[in-house]
Amino acid sequence: MSTSPIERAADSFAAELSRRRVERGMTKKQLAARMGFDPSYVSHVEGRRHRPTEDFARRAEAVLGASGAIWQRFQEYDELRQARAAGAAHRSPPVPEQWMPPGTGLIVEQETATLSFHDGAYRCVIRRSLYNAGTEPVTRYLIRIAVDRYPNDPARSNRHHREHPLTFAELDLQAFCDHQGNREPMAWRKKHDRDAFKEVWLLFENPEGRFPLYPGERVTTEYSYQVSQDKWGQWFQRAVRVPTRRLELRLDLPTELDPQVWGVEVSLSAEEGPLRTPVVRKDSDGRSVFEWSTDDPPLNARYRLEWRFRAQPPTPPPTPAEPPPRASDRMRAAGIVQLGAELLRQPARQFDLPRDEANARDVITRLRATLERLTELHPFSKGVGLAAPQIGLPWAAALVRPPDRDAEPVVLLNPRVVETSLETDEQYEGCLSLFDLRGLVSRPLRLDVEHARLDGTRVITSFELAMARLVAHEVDHLEGRLYVDRMDPDVPLVPVEEYRDSGKPWRY
Repeated sequence: MSTSPIERAADSFAAELSRRRVERGMTKKQLAARMGFDPSYVSHVEGRRHRPTEDFARRAEAVLGASGAIWQRFQEYDELRQARAAGAAHRSPPVPEQWMPPGTGLIVEQETATLSFHDGAYRCVIRRSLYNAGTEPVTRYLIRIAVDRYPNDPARSNRHHREHPLTFAELDLQAFCDHQGNREPMAWRKKHDRDAFKEVWLLFENPEGRFPLYPGERVTTEYSYQVSQDKWGQWFQRAVRVPTRRLELRLDLPTELDPQVWGVEVSLSAEEGPLRTPVVRKDSDGRSVFEWSTDDPPLNARYRLEWRFRAQPPTPPPTPAEPPPRASDRMRAAGIVQLGAELLRQPARQFDLPRDEANARDVITRLRATLERLTELHPFSKGVGLAAPQIGLPWAAALVRPPDRDAEPVVLLNPRVVETSLETDEQYEGCLSLFDLRGLVSRPLRLDVEHARLDGTRVITSFELAMARLVAHEVDHLEGRLYVDRMDPDVPLVPVEEYRDSGKPWRY
């Protein structure tokens, strides 16, 4: 039982965290994944075995949208722990009219997203009022542009965009920032360039100079781009990736096309469903404008407007054609269980070592044999991992071979991630069980893994960079998770035919 004020404050934090998580309908694993922490860490904090850190509290507040309650409990605990009188002078000044904790970074006070259709093309304009609630100047922020011509037919969309890739030239991307009363052009820099997906850094600078967004300052930014109707499907989606006060969506369509519009939303705690408030329509001067807005949307929620033009015939289905051979067919032929198999979504069974030593040796032998066959089919220049469920075995065992093909694979039995670095990076990953696709995944640059030896003793091994990513991927497999579960929901998977870094190691 807690006896000291600091212990009672830690208990209060854990109780608030648990209550907010349950209200959101999230498991500890789901919360940990959104926060970028190991699931065991969330369990330890809620179970009072670990004390919260500032970074943990900040991420929990942002993900759970607790209106400052989690952060307040942390501050009460931290003030007692540090006797803050000595460090008060080094704190960031309080943020006026903001509940987010210091260091949070950018807050979108209002976003207005408008999509208009004119002369066979869609023009998208995103206007954001930004506030720097952090402690460091902001010099850039990330935007994403994704198209999906046939959103209900992924295979058809992938083929279409391979044949008709989206280009920066046709986008005509332009960005501006209202800085100190002046409208300044913003420079931009590519981050990812795929056939149907672009990521771009908008920079608070241009050839005339730099204009960082300093802590406590506000600016309004605007960027716009254009996409022809043969590449833009009839949907317009916005995702809440940073704390946002108000989100407004506007759809501007020709009245003569007789548009019908509806909306859907997805949040952390609910499956896809209709928008909770109706879309409002206004007709004037031959245009039909559809508007919808929401206040304080939860982090990672997605809101999408969809439509059809009743004055136009529907798009005819494609002529059936013989599907080309797929990369996954080679993996299936090699004995790899493919996406859709129930075994891939079940937590693996733990070995009882040393009693299960003979069984564990047999599983390792079968993993090694399969890995040798796979290396004859593919170079695996980034390294490769193989988990027992991927060859139809329900046991908690995996092999991980580094990028060096001559290196001996690491054997992992009953592995458990016990510590991860706060530093992460994003790289494209593949998976033997869905080898036709590649996906952008954020992973820690270092992780410590506790795993078993055949005699039952436990050891902790540290992995870094590429090996950390490979090991994390395989541990996920043994917990019934695939890399697609860790992807941003609005970042599309890339067909392997479009992936431009095949045969190349990850870059660090």
